[in-house]
Amino acid sequence: MVDDNQDSAESLAMLLRLLGHEVSTAHDGPSALSSANRHRPEIVLMDIGSPGMNGYDVAREIRASPDLNAMRLIAITGYGQDGDRRRALDAGFDDHVVKPVQLDTLTELMA
Repeated sequence: MVDDNQDSAESLAMLLRLLGHEVSTAHDGPSALSSANRHRPEIVLMDIGSPGMNGYDVAREIRASPDLNAMRLIAITGYGQDGDRRRALDAGFDDHVVKPVQLDTLTELMA
């Protein structure tokens, strides 16, 4: 779970843990890449507007890495225009969800 809003990241991480998922959090782009390399998650939930390196750039880095590119990337963002969705998919995200995310939508995308 990557979000610069620590409360938001920790709240969603807590919900996912209650559903039985193992979750780690990061709060900026560089930390997200470091965590992805260290933990090798199956799924990355990522806010687009992260400081230091935005979610688009992180997604591109993950997709360019042979060790990481199989991860499922889900953008969870306040950017909800059609162009924002296209930009996320072009950067390598598999899905684009607008905040506030519904838990049932998220669990469906993670299935």
